Amino acid sequence: MDTKINRNKELNIWEALIPVIALISMLAFNVLVVYSGEDDDPLGGSNQFVLLLGAAIAVIVGLFNKVSFQKMIDEVAENIKSTAGAILILLMVGALAGTWLISGIIPSMIYYGLQILSPSIFLPATMVICAIISIATGSSWTTSATVGIALIGIGGAIGFPVGMVAGAVISGAYFGDKLSPMSDTTNLAPAMAGTDLFTHIRYMALTTTPTFIISLILFIILGLTVDINGAADSSQMLIDIQKSFNISGWLFLVPIIVIGLIFKKTEPLIALFIGILLGAIFAVIFQPQILNQIAGVETMSFKSAYRGAMDAITIETIIPTENESLVKLFKAKGMYGMLGTIWLILCAMVFGGVMDAIGALARISQALLKLAKTTFGLFASTVGSCLALNITASDQYLAIVVPGKMFAKAYKDKGLAPENLSRTLEDSGTVTSVLVPWNTCGAYQSGTLGVNTLDYLPYAFFNILSPFMTLIFAAFNIKIKQLVSTIKE
Repeated sequence: MDTKINRNKELNIWEALIPVIALISMLAFNVLVVYSGEDDDPLGGSNQFVLLLGAAIAVIVGLFNKVSFQKMIDEVAENIKSTAGAILILLMVGALAGTWLISGIIPSMIYYGLQILSPSIFLPATMVICAIISIATGSSWTTSATVGIALIGIGGAIGFPVGMVAGAVISGAYFGDKLSPMSDTTNLAPAMAGTDLFTHIRYMALTTTPTFIISLILFIILGLTVDINGAADSSQMLIDIQKSFNISGWLFLVPIIVIGLIFKKTEPLIALFIGILLGAIFAVIFQPQILNQIAGVETMSFKSAYRGAMDAITIETIIPTENESLVKLFKAKGMYGMLGTIWLILCAMVFGGVMDAIGALARISQALLKLAKTTFGLFASTVGSCLALNITASDQYLAIVVPGKMFAKAYKDKGLAPENLSRTLEDSGTVTSVLVPWNTCGAYQSGTLGVNTLDYLPYAFFNILSPFMTLIFAAFNIKIKQLVSTIKE
């Protein structure tokens, strides 16, 4: 809320757009031309340097417009500082995936999930499960790091494309993230717009509910029409999972405790850290043979248990299996596996920091605000500003704060209640952040679920439809609340 908006009168809109156009052009060339092969991963490193090239172009524009290099460096430092929590959470999630694999928690979730979730209902059930967990915890990130990882494994075992499953996970997770009173963005948006939390939630439900229903219908249709190749092998998979792990319902205590801690408003970092420790303890109790296997010994000892747990937390762990369908499911990358995602976030923050320092973010928002001649134009400008900031600033909080501060007066001048702005900020700023590969949310979800952003993007129906829904309501004047004056004549 204390974020200041850097303005630069020297900078015109075309100069502000130069780094954006250059970045999008270079990223498109990188992804579509150079790294278009099936085994290529354009997000594995090359795009990080492209972001730095975009930042270099922004630096040149800034110097040309009398912005000191030191000011740009200071803004970059502030941006990187703001991601400290996200980076630590990413490291914790990597460690969590490792201990939850060796303890048998994730394999147990997959084992029981394969028996309960039939292919025909799997996708809509995934969306609903993630929506419930996200509403309860107020966090799309925690949802993905716990049940999301397991659902990706179950979906892959059944035979669904992982991008499709990730789309269902993200759609459900962001539905809850938008509506939960415990969500940080759900509290931030009304604070920026000037309304209260529960008025914001009630008003936001008007656009969020139909978007959720349409998304659910689309996943039902997909579940009934997609050709599932792996469903016939599920019985053999269950046998092979039992060969590698001691499956037990008691293992579900760990994710229940973690989700319960988040529900009780425990800091996510603390809850995830406790989940890591519990995963390591449960590995000693339920899977001593796995720890011995990782440590390369035959008899359990304190040293082998410590070595097995620490390796799972920090580096890549692979549990051998003869079933090819389970190879990817029996693998966790630990904290080391998150370094590529962290690298992407840091480079994105460099680009976003320079763009903010030179006044480009404010200039782009101002230009969009000038286009708002009508009520619909105002809503469209807000949506466009949020999308632009998710792409350029690479941070969903800035995509809420900057338009929130700049558009608040415009909504008031048009006689619109502040909840119109807060709803639009969430419908466009919160949910679309995960669709941008270099945004902190897109990088996090991709790293956590192990699915490239571009693979799940076409299936993140809820996130794609949300900004369109808010524009439809504005275009047809559906539930557009007017500002009621309290001044008595």
